[in-house]
Amino acid sequence: MTIFCSHCHRPLQAEMSCLPRRDKQGPSASKPFRSTKTASKARRDQINVELQALRSLLPISAREKERLSYLHTMALVCLRLRGAQLFPPDTAPPAGPALGTELLSLLPGFLLVLLANGKLVYISENVTQVLGLSMVELLAQGDTVFDILDVRAHEDARNKLLLAQEQPDREVTFVGEMRTSKALRLQHGGNRAVAVRGRFTALRWPASPSTTAFLALCTPVTRVPADDSASSQDDTFQSTHILDMTFIDVTESVTYHLGYRREELIGQSWYSLLHPEDADLAAAQHRAVGESLGAGTATGTAVLRVLRRDRTWAWLRVCARRDGGGRAITCTSRCLR
Repeated sequence: MTIFCSHCHRPLQAEMSCLPRRDKQGPSASKPFRSTKTASKARRDQINVELQALRSLLPISAREKERLSYLHTMALVCLRLRGAQLFPPDTAPPAGPALGTELLSLLPGFLLVLLANGKLVYISENVTQVLGLSMVELLAQGDTVFDILDVRAHEDARNKLLLAQEQPDREVTFVGEMRTSKALRLQHGGNRAVAVRGRFTALRWPASPSTTAFLALCTPVTRVPADDSASSQDDTFQSTHILDMTFIDVTESVTYHLGYRREELIGQSWYSLLHPEDADLAAAQHRAVGESLGAGTATGTAVLRVLRRDRTWAWLRVCARRDGGGRAITCTSRCLR
């Protein structure tokens, strides 16, 4: 059976010259037009204009704006957007700038606000007094708390943030070195150790992940040694407890750090010395020690406040483990000044 062309009515096996031909000089419909140098430059210029407009809106000094790179500008814009989501303009506190500055100067450290994933939302202006870097200069390191923390503190920080997220309103503390200015590094022999103490709080109701943030006070302490070397033993003392944390022995160096004589502490409960706000954290560490599988098993560290004999508070970094065949608990406490 012969099939004929619908155009010329000739058999299809003949040359199909009757069909319309595609213009070989025109662009192929299946291939997009290639971008030209002019179009690329126009796009870059447009992006630059938008970035400059965003930079002009940032509430920082003109001098700081001049030093911002494009990536740095975007980091600051993202920080402000996260802050605006948590702190809408109509919910801002009525206190004026002068009052805010005066109140911040009374704090023993700076304020920090984070999202659950560690993204920075707010850093108070008095951070310069602790780290020697302004909020703008800190953001040059990155836009998460892990970008300004020493890598050795990352795991502890992640674990504590996860714990605080799983148990809302529970206060947690982690200690790590934070990046500082060159002048402070020379003064302190390195970056500065800071105790970060805070909790997740719903800033607006109804509470949801988008309205909840980690609010913390960051207090400078002495540098945290990388290990328990002999050169740092002057900062530590050891105590031995029965399983309910009653003292049964303590090294004589406790007198130097806390002011108590050894005889005064034996028979007392460890909990009688703890700051009330730290009791839950100490109890969690105590339970972890009690659930440890064998003697000599360390259960991590906790940063706690302990009452000195002169009624002031000492910051201690406490590492606990089961000893004595599992019938006793040994605590190694390092004083953080």
